[in-house]
Amino acid sequence: MYFGMLTKNPVIDCALLAWFLAQLIKVILDVVLAGKLEWQRFFSSGGMPSSHSALVVSAATAVGRTDGFGGNLFALSAIISAVVMYDACNVRRSAGDTARLVNKLLEHMEKLTAEDLADNLREVMGHTPLQVLLGALLGLGVGLLV
Repeated sequence: MYFGMLTKNPVIDCALLAWFLAQLIKVILDVVLAGKLEWQRFFSSGGMPSSHSALVVSAATAVGRTDGFGGNLFALSAIISAVVMYDACNVRRSAGDTARLVNKLLEHMEKLTAEDLADNLREVMGHTPLQVLLGALLGLGVGLLV
């Protein structure tokens, strides 16, 4: 049952809701696990659950529910979801691993000045397979409920 929440488009609304919930869960988990409330975390990528996975899987699920799971539009949505989740797990995670290593190297470079170091590279860019799976399950749940 669709309630016409934001845009009057069930696929977009479903995807936005899944993204919002995933980002909110990240903030809540930071409070519970790290004991700190950081609202900027709401707008960052990386972490548990994957909002990218939640967004694309909920959109694909909404497409399936509105246009049928046997159609070409759902097939395209599912393929794009798989590509986004693969990227989240592999490409973006590797970039985060590289940033973490470079940051460690910079900590030990005594010859560099403060201007040379500037800002650290961003380390939380990708997701573990578990984070992607839980984001996908969140997206599936939102897609089925909305």
